[in-house]
Amino acid sequence: MTLDNTKNSSATGQQSEQVVKAVAFLSGNSPVTGTVTFSQSIKNGPVTVSGTLNGLDPLSKRGSHIHQSGDLSGGCVSTGPHFNPTGKNHGSPNSEERHVGDLGNIDTDEKGTANFVFEDSKISLNGAFSILGRAVVVHAGVDDLGKGGNSESLKTGNAGGRAACGVIGLA
Repeated sequence: MTLDNTKNSSATGQQSEQVVKAVAFLSGNSPVTGTVTFSQSIKNGPVTVSGTLNGLDPLSKRGSHIHQSGDLSGGCVSTGPHFNPTGKNHGSPNSEERHVGDLGNIDTDEKGTANFVFEDSKISLNGAFSILGRAVVVHAGVDDLGKGGNSESLKTGNAGGRAACGVIGLA
């Protein structure tokens, strides 16, 4: 059976379902709201991350990460730590040393809106590094990308509190 958000792959003569699109609707205890979409057209290929966030500070940067849990029962804090199945230190999206969930910073315009599109080769919508059912979190501050010179930088990037979050589900 093929669902709207999956593709059949018959290159090997077998059919398997592949998730190709997911979405998260973000909100929190701040005025930050928005939508983030994740698309993966090749099973083990990069994921395209796109979205629009509103209610951010004008002309600023905000850290964004995939967190371990999609549990929002206690707000964004119940999403747990960054998604880190490989046990690495926090880093930038281009670093070899990084959590799978480290997505770096997003930039806002003069109205406090962030419109973004980028690719990430560590996260996936399928397999061991699947982000489905986890949470995407936009933080209150800038992510120092693990270069802050302290232990918290290697854990969280000193990105501050959690401004908004949403569970990543099938689109």
